[in-house]
Amino acid sequence: MKDIIYICQSMKSFPKRLLSKLNARIEKKALRSLGAKSDTIDFASNDYLGFSRSETIFDTSHQYLVDNQLKENGATGSRLLSGNHDLYTETESMLCKFHASEAALIFNSGYDANIGFFSSVPQRSDIVLFDEYIHASIRDGINMGNAKSYKFKHNDLQDLSEMLKRVQHDETSERHPEPVSGSHNKAEIYIITESVFSMDGDSPDLNAFAQFCLQNNCFLIVDEAHAVGVCGQNGCGQVQRLELQDVVFARIITFGKALGCHGAAVLGSNELKNYLVNFSRSFIYTTALPPHSLTTIKSSYETLISSSGAENLSELQKNIQLFKSEIKNNKLQDHFINSNSAIHCCVIVGNEKVISIAQKIKAKGFDIKAILAPTIPEGQERLRFCLHSYNSEKEITEVLELLHRFIH
Repeated sequence: MKDIIYICQSMKSFPKRLLSKLNARIEKKALRSLGAKSDTIDFASNDYLGFSRSETIFDTSHQYLVDNQLKENGATGSRLLSGNHDLYTETESMLCKFHASEAALIFNSGYDANIGFFSSVPQRSDIVLFDEYIHASIRDGINMGNAKSYKFKHNDLQDLSEMLKRVQHDETSERHPEPVSGSHNKAEIYIITESVFSMDGDSPDLNAFAQFCLQNNCFLIVDEAHAVGVCGQNGCGQVQRLELQDVVFARIITFGKALGCHGAAVLGSNELKNYLVNFSRSFIYTTALPPHSLTTIKSSYETLISSSGAENLSELQKNIQLFKSEIKNNKLQDHFINSNSAIHCCVIVGNEKVISIAQKIKAKGFDIKAILAPTIPEGQERLRFCLHSYNSEKEITEVLELLHRFIH
């Protein structure tokens, strides 16, 4: 840490305000840094099904490119210029079939999908109501747009209902009582949640949220980043598991978690896809994904619906249940946020304390990540356990026994 301070101070041209912010992070034990890949037992990555390490997916993707004379390293341009190769059409069609969606539009990453969607879809007169724990990329997209936005308490439908009434009353009071004939000045309401929250691992009552949106003429948007590949038949996600795909306005899915590759997609209507192609800046103004990325997405989905994919998903679900059982056996229930997903979080207040416990567990051979403030609010610091199909019963038992030892 002293080296970082020295380097910054030695750069006379480095802005003092930026240096002050870096030093403040150091003092709070919250400075981020890039580390090397660990060879410890994985309880940290989003590779829930082990697909990122699958030789079958790698070999299948490569062979597809060879067989189809697609030995290309890049897309050569954006999809609206020269980068919209046939693989996009094939992959998006596959996504529509698998996810029971009318249309799909692939983005370069989950971050690109969220900033592209939320900065362009809600309009200046519209209202966005979002769960207070939504992902940073969604917040960034909202902030880049022109709509008014308000957060509601985490997974709290009652708070959402009360907030909707307040903002609708305020908007009615502000708006001219006699709108110009033919104008489209009625505010649309967009409600945003996630099917599995990345920092808690919990889920909202999506049935209730969907019903609420239908009753109040709101558009429901669900980020399924941590649900696809984990929840539902063949890992189709929570929305499809609950058969809500026809009442949800848009789903954002990502391929960098359980699918083990890269990229993301927005699922919705043909009209929504056409709108995003025309107005989503993170889609329009970026070089498209290379062919290899798309063949890997295709191969990952093919594996997901295969017998080996079903086996991986079954092992993951078994490990989730074992982990929950071992939490109880080690009397750690009061520390953990209740979750049925692959993400389980143990709240340990204070950056210094949670870092210390993470380091002790890592010294025993387990890769566990401490999630610190300001990534999450002060007082909610935690250890984040990500479970995988390849974690053994012995590993799960041992890591929670270690946690029990170090936390008490």
